[in-house]
Amino acid sequence: MSASASAPSFSSPIGSGVSDRLSKKASRHVKERIIEALLFSAAAFSVFVTLAIVYVLVKESWVFFETVPLSDFLFDTQWTPLFDDAHYGIMVLLSGTLTSSAVALMVAIPLGTIIALYLSEFAGFKVREIAKPFLELLGGVPTIVYGYFALTFLTPILQKIYPDLPGFNLLSAGLVMGIMIIPYVASLSEDAMRAVPMALREGSYAMGATRLQTALWVVTPAATSGIASAYILGISRAVGETMILAVAAGMQPNLTFNPTEPGATITSYIVQVALGDLPHGSIGYQTIFAAGLTLLLMTLAFNLLGYWLRKRFREVY
Repeated sequence: MSASASAPSFSSPIGSGVSDRLSKKASRHVKERIIEALLFSAAAFSVFVTLAIVYVLVKESWVFFETVPLSDFLFDTQWTPLFDDAHYGIMVLLSGTLTSSAVALMVAIPLGTIIALYLSEFAGFKVREIAKPFLELLGGVPTIVYGYFALTFLTPILQKIYPDLPGFNLLSAGLVMGIMIIPYVASLSEDAMRAVPMALREGSYAMGATRLQTALWVVTPAATSGIASAYILGISRAVGETMILAVAAGMQPNLTFNPTEPGATITSYIVQVALGDLPHGSIGYQTIFAAGLTLLLMTLAFNLLGYWLRKRFREVY
C-alpha cells in the first residue's frame, strides 16, 4: 500500500454540538428580538392613539376658543349653542354630568364594596365561582338596554314614590348607571382584598377578632390602594357614560344639581350634535370638541387622583 494514500477523516462530535448550540442560541435571540419588537409596537400604538386623540381635541377646541372666550365657556350659566342667541356655558352640562355621576356612585360604591367583602372573606369557593360570573355579566349588558330599563321600568316605579317626577330625569338614569358600574367596583375591589396576605388574617384571628372585624379593620385597610383604584375607575366610567343618560335623562340642558329634574350631560350633548345636520367647521359643530376636551381633562384629573392614592396608600408585603 502506498504511503501517500490519504488517511480517513473524522468530524469531531464536540465541534458539531457546539455549532448546533450556537445556531439555536442565535435563532432564539432573533425570535426574542422579534417578539420584543411586536410588544413595543403594541405599546407604542396605544401611546400614539392617545396622543392623536389629544391632538384632535386640542386642535378643534382651539378653533372654538378663538371665537368663544374661555370666561364665557367656564362661567356662563346657559348652554344654547344651537340657537340664534347662542350661549356656551359648559357648567350647564357639567352640572348634569356631576349630578348623575354622584347618584350612580352612591349606588355603586357601597354595594360594590359590600359585594367585594362578601366574595373575598365570606363566600365559599362554589358560591364565588357562580356569583362572580353573574356579577360581571352586568358589565356586558349594552348600555342602551340599561337606558330603556331606566326609562320604562325604573322611572314608573319612582313616579309612584315621587308623583311629580318627570318622565325624563337624572335620578333614574343615575340609579341604573350605578347598577351598571357595580361589577367594575366589586370585581377590582375583590381582587385587591384577595391579594392581602393570609398571614394578616391569621394574625387577626389569633388576636381574637371575628371574620367581620378582620374584614373591616384588617383586610380593607390593607387593600386601600386597590379599592381606591376601583373607585376611581367607577367614577371615570360614570362620567363617561353616554347612552343611559341620552335615553333616560332627557338631554335638556338645565343648570341644576337636583336629580329629580331632567338634564343633559357632556356625553349626551355630544351624541345629540353628532347625529344632527350641523355643517362641519361651524361653531356649533366645534362645541362637541370643546365639550370632549373638558371631559378628557376631568377623566385625567380622576386618573391622577387614583395614581396619587395608589402611591400614598399602597402596601408592599
